[in-house]
Amino acid sequence: MSAVLVAGAAALLVGFANGFATRTDAWYHALRQPAWKPPDWAFGPIWATILALAAGAAALGWVASPGAADRLLLLWAFGLNAALNVAWSVIFFRLRRPDWALAEVGLLWLSVLLLVAVLARVSGLAAALVLPYLAWVGVAGLLNLRIVRLNPGRAGLRGL
Repeated sequence: MSAVLVAGAAALLVGFANGFATRTDAWYHALRQPAWKPPDWAFGPIWATILALAAGAAALGWVASPGAADRLLLLWAFGLNAALNVAWSVIFFRLRRPDWALAEVGLLWLSVLLLVAVLARVSGLAAALVLPYLAWVGVAGLLNLRIVRLNPGRAGLRGL
């Protein structure tokens, strides 16, 4: 199976898992949000673009990797990132713990930075394709921080 198909399927799986985990219900709408938060409808297209770029980066990195050890590192880095990506949605939306999600988003950001580093070893273009992901997770982290700060004194924000 080609690297493009596998990477694309993996990106779709991450996207579907996040879609399943994300609930914009009454609890979410009761959260005080910063004025600069993008509208809810924008998150789908943003994430679709980021995941498509990441899939392209993964395929380029796979093809450019000179050996099995490099490919194993690439798989490990993308697997870790996918797990952390989905975990954030579960923690924030399903567990309703933006405070815990704030800690987790730091790990997610570091995992994207790891992707950039791993990909840069084999392909500058592949590493560059992941930079919007790094930037977006930075924005998501700031948004998560503002939500926690705008909703103080609510044990894990569960009582909203």
